[in-house]
Amino acid sequence: MLIAYPVMLVMGVILALPAVFSRVAATRSVQAWNRFAIWLLRVICGTRVEIRGTVPTGPCLIASKHQSFLDVMILTATLPDPRFVMKRSLVWVPVLGIYALRMGNVTIDREAKGQAIRTMERDLTGTRSDAGQTVIYPQGTRIAPGVPAPYRSGVFRLYQSRGLPLELVAVNTGRFWPRTGLWRLPGTAVVEFLGALPPGLSRGEVMEQIETRIEDASHRLMAETGD
Repeated sequence: MLIAYPVMLVMGVILALPAVFSRVAATRSVQAWNRFAIWLLRVICGTRVEIRGTVPTGPCLIASKHQSFLDVMILTATLPDPRFVMKRSLVWVPVLGIYALRMGNVTIDREAKGQAIRTMERDLTGTRSDAGQTVIYPQGTRIAPGVPAPYRSGVFRLYQSRGLPLELVAVNTGRFWPRTGLWRLPGTAVVEFLGALPPGLSRGEVMEQIETRIEDASHRLMAETGD
């Protein structure tokens, strides 16, 4: 932490000018820092990262389990054109917030509930070809391993309005980078792409498959760590 965040500040300042004029440059800058931080995590803490499944390269939505900041880092470093639906307060995080906006991430006020969904749909309006890989966390926030939390229907609203495939992602990252605290534990953090749901499914089908497939796969990944 003492190395990674100062490096973020330095890189953020050095790469600020190209990032201002180019969304692609902003994205590549953020990806470079995340890859450096993941490398640093392996060297110092012994935490390795493994990607399973087929990484999507075309426009799609991604419904992902969210256990820690580490899964955000891995998805950012791995996806070719990552975008995230993120809480609005993160905009005020130094360096990170500015770059997040330049990448094309969408911010929402989670307290606004229904209005947040409408804002999210509005801000993601555009052609299918410029959607990138847009990550949404259907449980709304980080959830510690083994803690139950409902899956919210906002992901279906986006799936319905955008008409894009919906990729499902399972993780076990909370085992190695906990939701709270500073300890980072050794082992293999896995992000697994489970395949995509095609456009046109009903709400019931989508929500059932999202919850069942993501939860089952995340439990399996946690079991591999001995938890």
